[in-house]
Amino acid sequence: MIILLADAFAPDLPGRLAPFGEVSQDLARVSEAEVIIVRSKTKVDKAMMDAAPKLKYIIRGGVGVDTIDVEYAKAKNVAVDNTPEASSLAVAELAFALMIAMPSHICEADASMKAGKWLKKDLERTELSGKTLGLVGYGRIARELASRATAFGMKVIAYDKYVDKAEGARMTSLDEVLSASDYISLHTPLTDETKGMINTATIAKMKKGARIINTCRGQVIVEDDVARALAEGRLGGYATDVYNKEPPEGSPLLAAPRVVLTPHLGASTEENLLRLGDSIVARMKKYTGK
Repeated sequence: MIILLADAFAPDLPGRLAPFGEVSQDLARVSEAEVIIVRSKTKVDKAMMDAAPKLKYIIRGGVGVDTIDVEYAKAKNVAVDNTPEASSLAVAELAFALMIAMPSHICEADASMKAGKWLKKDLERTELSGKTLGLVGYGRIARELASRATAFGMKVIAYDKYVDKAEGARMTSLDEVLSASDYISLHTPLTDETKGMINTATIAKMKKGARIINTCRGQVIVEDDVARALAEGRLGGYATDVYNKEPPEGSPLLAAPRVVLTPHLGASTEENLLRLGDSIVARMKKYTGK
């Protein structure tokens, strides 16, 4: 069996997968692969699956499977799996770091200091304590973020159409999350329902000066609408690790004020790469029965 490791993982993963078959990191061998393992870079679309006639199993190391054409895989009797439990802590920590960075102007302060400026009187901070964090989606990552926000004295409310009651946050409507929150953190999968859900209409329901954190998928926001709201002062800030297109060449966010941008680093921690390996090995054991 050929196991195609299509994206970068921890250096020890090929050795850990060797008991299950021959491990290759050469995409040119896709036609031989029975198993394809990816993260975010490689998209397992119709063309890739058609080029892999022996393919039986796809594993995505990470949260969600929107980088895989799941319906086409189903039609070809190819099993699809992911590892949502592995990345939750890493992504939640980044979301929290982005939330802290905005009211403390950390990025602007750092850049100004390196430019020889002393903006002590210009960069007035605000505190997270006493503020309301609204979570759109309440899965593993959102729950980890909620516990950290609570430790900082924040009030936490959440909306998830699939969750009625949960510890760590008061579940409520989407309209209340939008209208009552000082910070709104997005934690939804990318679906037809969530694509473009943060737009001019939904931003109009938010508090003036609300800040948004996005570590789920870039396409859940309309970038032009968010950039316009930032320029007009309607939004107080936008911090994101994900984009409509990656890298985000030509994105209006690059020139927008009050933004904090990171290059899709959410799952890229040393510890998380090890956890991804553990989860992938566990799934391969189940798949092979070894």
